[in-house]
Order: sequence, then C-alpha cells, then structure tokens
Amino acid sequence: MKPVFDSPQHLIFDADDTLWENNIYFERAFQEFCDYLQHSTLSPQEIRDILDDIEIVNNRIHGYGAVNFGRNLSQCFLHLAERAVDQHDLTRVTAIAHQILAQEIELMPGVAETLPFLAEKHELTMCTKGEPAEQNRKIDLSGLRPLFAHCEVVKEKDRDTYERLADVRGFDKRRTWMIGNSPKSDINPSLAAGLRAVFVPHERTWSLERAELHDPDGRLVVVERFSDLAALFGVAAVD
Repeated sequence: MKPVFDSPQHLIFDADDTLWENNIYFERAFQEFCDYLQHSTLSPQEIRDILDDIEIVNNRIHGYGAVNFGRNLSQCFLHLAERAVDQHDLTRVTAIAHQILAQEIELMPGVAETLPFLAEKHELTMCTKGEPAEQNRKIDLSGLRPLFAHCEVVKEKDRDTYERLADVRGFDKRRTWMIGNSPKSDINPSLAAGLRAVFVPHERTWSLERAELHDPDGRLVVVERFSDLAALFGVAAVD
C-alpha cells in the first residue's frame, strides 16, 4: 500500500467497531430478547426489522447506547408480546440491554500495535457517537485515551459534525482523514464535508450503519484490516 502524503496528517477515528468490538454485544442481547419474547410466528429477522423501525425514530430523540437500547427493546416488547405484559417483563427486557454496560473492552485486531505507531507521526482525534457517560467509560477502559490529542462524544455523526470538528480543531481538510467502519456515520458524511476517509470494514457492522459508499472524487481509501493503516500513513514519501 502506497503512502499518501509526506506531511503529518489529522487522523479522526471512530471508536465502536473500529477501535473495539461493540455491535456483537448488542446482537447477543437481541438474541436473548428474541428468546424471551418467544414470538409464535415472527422470525428473528422480522423482529429485527420492527426493532429497526423503532430505533430509527427513537435514536433521533434519545441517541444511542445501551440505556437507550433498553428503551427500544421495551417498546418493541410491548408492541409484539403475545401475552399480557407486566413490570417484571419490562424490567427483564431492560436488564438484557443494560448488561452490555458490563462488557469488557475488546480491542479490534491490530489496534494496540498500530495506534501508538500512528500517534508518533500524526495527530489523532477520536470522534464517537452515543451517550457521553457510556462512551467516555469505554474510552477510559480501552486505555487508548492518552494516544489522542482530543476525544469527542457527539449525539450524531453527520456532515455538520465533521465540518464543525475540522473548523474548531483548525484542521486542513486536505490532510484530514476520518477512519471508521460505518459508511453511514463515518465515511459518507466526512467525504461530504470535504475530508478524506479510510473505510475499515467490520463484518458485524450494525445494519442501520450500512450504506453504499459514495466517493465521487477519489478521497476514499479502503483497507482490509486496521493494521493496514501503518503502511498507509507510516512512510513519509510522495510519488
């Protein structure tokens, strides 16, 4: 993989499912929810589709994270349960979601080795969306915070988010890269904001974060794994 620039870059990293595992825990909670719901006719995918519709609406209001996921599951349970629902049921459903908060942080392969290398050569920023207390807890538990010049938790990641971040931090957009696994939140909006981007695929990316990649003028690089970033940004040379 050829290096891109001979000067230090501003590297903005997504957190969940880019730096550490996240969606797998929500998937496990969803399966436990389906087991508890025990719907007589709907398949897990059909239940997932209904939950997605609920989350699309609620995420705009309440944001993301395990606590809000508990709210979404409770609403879904009330909508689909084939029996009378009592407070025990809602408490149980909420607990399924909240157990995500107790998960240890599992760094993605290559992160522990690659990030310190990149931090020596470039300015690193973390930009993650979600509930601030939840996300900051994960940042601290990951042990990665000292490698970043700035960590920011936002309610949503869209074009305005990246334009504001670049402006406030004084980034030259030509030397600024958004690195993440989500086409919807990481790649497409940062490209729309005039930044460059690196797509690091994750096979378990949340369904609501998937989208077609839009790179009309060649500012996107796709890598196979996180460790590939060392080759992309590690050598100071220009063709």
